[in-house]
Amino acid sequence: MSNKKQHSKLNNHAHDHAHGGIFGENTELYFSILSGFFFFLGLIMTTWSQVPGWAALISYIAAYFFGGFYALLEAVEKMGQGEFEIDFLMIIAAIGAAFIDSWGEGALLLFLFSLGHSLEHYAMGKAKKSIKALGELSPKTALLKDGGDIREIPVGKLKLNDIIVVRPNSKIAADGVIVKGSSSIDQAPITGESIPIDKTALPTNTPITNFEEIDSEHSVFMGTINGNDLLEVQVLKLNEDATISRLIKMVSAAETKKSPTQRLTKKFEKWFVPSVVILVLGLCFAYVFLDETPRESFYRAITVLVAASPCALAISTPSAVLSAIARAAKKGVLIKGGLALEELGSLRTIAFDKTGTLTEGKPRLTNVQPMNGFDKEEFLELVLDVESLSTHPLAKAISKELVEEYGVERKQLSSQLKVVQGKGVVAYYNGDKVYIGNLQLIKDASIPIDGDTAQKMDALLEDGHTVMLVGYRDNLIGLLSVMDAPRKATAATLEQLKEIGINKMIMLTGDHQGVANSIARQIGLTEAMGNLLPEDKVEVVGKLKEKERKIAMVGDGVNDAPAMAISTVGVAMGAAGSDVALETADVALMSDKIESLPFVIGLSRQSKVIIKQNLWISMGIVAILIPATLMGLAKIGVAVAIHEGSTLLVVLNALRLLRYELDK
Repeated sequence: MSNKKQHSKLNNHAHDHAHGGIFGENTELYFSILSGFFFFLGLIMTTWSQVPGWAALISYIAAYFFGGFYALLEAVEKMGQGEFEIDFLMIIAAIGAAFIDSWGEGALLLFLFSLGHSLEHYAMGKAKKSIKALGELSPKTALLKDGGDIREIPVGKLKLNDIIVVRPNSKIAADGVIVKGSSSIDQAPITGESIPIDKTALPTNTPITNFEEIDSEHSVFMGTINGNDLLEVQVLKLNEDATISRLIKMVSAAETKKSPTQRLTKKFEKWFVPSVVILVLGLCFAYVFLDETPRESFYRAITVLVAASPCALAISTPSAVLSAIARAAKKGVLIKGGLALEELGSLRTIAFDKTGTLTEGKPRLTNVQPMNGFDKEEFLELVLDVESLSTHPLAKAISKELVEEYGVERKQLSSQLKVVQGKGVVAYYNGDKVYIGNLQLIKDASIPIDGDTAQKMDALLEDGHTVMLVGYRDNLIGLLSVMDAPRKATAATLEQLKEIGINKMIMLTGDHQGVANSIARQIGLTEAMGNLLPEDKVEVVGKLKEKERKIAMVGDGVNDAPAMAISTVGVAMGAAGSDVALETADVALMSDKIESLPFVIGLSRQSKVIIKQNLWISMGIVAILIPATLMGLAKIGVAVAIHEGSTLLVVLNALRLLRYELDK
């Protein structure tokens, strides 16, 4: 789908009609001003006796035309769909005022109604512009590298595996992988991350798979901004499949998904509007029972019609939902509609996947302990030399960390590596045998283990570490341990969640219970459940949902998809670039930062508060105005002013969500 089409979809909100015209997109506002001008001109002319009555009437008719033009358009459109909404009531009220020769008050009604609506649409447009700004992120052209030449082409003409050149401080034109150069990339438009991320080229001869399998330090997104260095990027997704394009489509779709409150207010409107019409028709004949003229009864009926029109009620929820979705999108969070927004705000229980969600998702070297007087530097060199020969994920993680964190250099003195299945590895280092592995491997080599070492091992194993012993020249020379460590921000994030009312946080993992308990203690979870297969997670989430009524499942959207599907709200982390995560989740955190979770839950709770405030304002005004107009205490002008004021008030209240920040 092209950006142009995406933009047009964004404009087609459920309650919108075309507000543009001969004066551009603000035509409705200009028509409203003209309506006001002709109303006041007619009012002035009626006070001058020398001005003929027909001149004031023509001025009022002009006010009717400009003030009622867009209201009539929408009323006709809705009537064609079998609906009778607020614009229909306003048109009937204005016609009624003209019928009893109250042209001035009818003109005032249409002027204030059109002014209120144009200001309301202007205010609502601010929320929509925050969403439409996503579409402006996508560059229109790309620099294609064709052999030795570089030429500028439209982004839509890029093909898979094309190589594009990205100049410093320019937007990246496609989702892909860096094949040459390194730079800092501003990913805020996609993930909401405020600090640029360092990216480097994929090492030479590394096979390029699909986009989702590329390590994040080598992949880039369309619409993000390059830093100060020249890059060459291989295109892995076409324009319509790029993350930013999918994000725009989904935010557009999210606008039309109604929340429970929206559906409830819609049902209320369906019986309320006909009830008002019946009441007003009855009031037209009040003179039969009351000591008043038919004109007085008809005037009161029209005034009640204006007072009872639920404009503020109709806009109170969608304005808040739209503002919240726009605010979330700006912070790198996709909320798929009002239902997900409201459900998220009412949660008290969250289930988390462990690997890659609460933890970093990769093993980290947690302990390096030389023993029996062996030199630490030589110990590290020996371990690096031997582990560098292995292709096992743990060996790779240890080697990488020894080089990057400990600054160890490989001496290339090891050889003849042999893998002992389920136990570890055996190799030669400087001509002597080295054993790196579990307790059984060391025992099989007849290397003695003292009591202190056995106690250290047991303590680390109990805390969820994977422990390896190192034997060399028939002696135990040291101990290593690795662990999938919690993310640095996890503990603080869970504490924030507790502060905003999440009182039950459960970790679901396939790791053994000891690892689960250890992680839970470190980060402050209320419960941890280990040894779970994916189907077990589905069963656990189902039982928790029955017990707690509502539950969110936070995972990566791939292996956790079934559990996320059965939960009340599925939250996918690191959804940028992941088609599965974007499709499965109700809420998608575009970055893999768990600290976005308190923000989005806080935002949903604040949106619920705003929606309640708006409903009280809108219903409260109607509850006061109807009796006031029935008793003749408020005339049409007063009723319209209060009516339109309340509509604008609920919109402005909803727009506060565009500036929402979580209190620290």
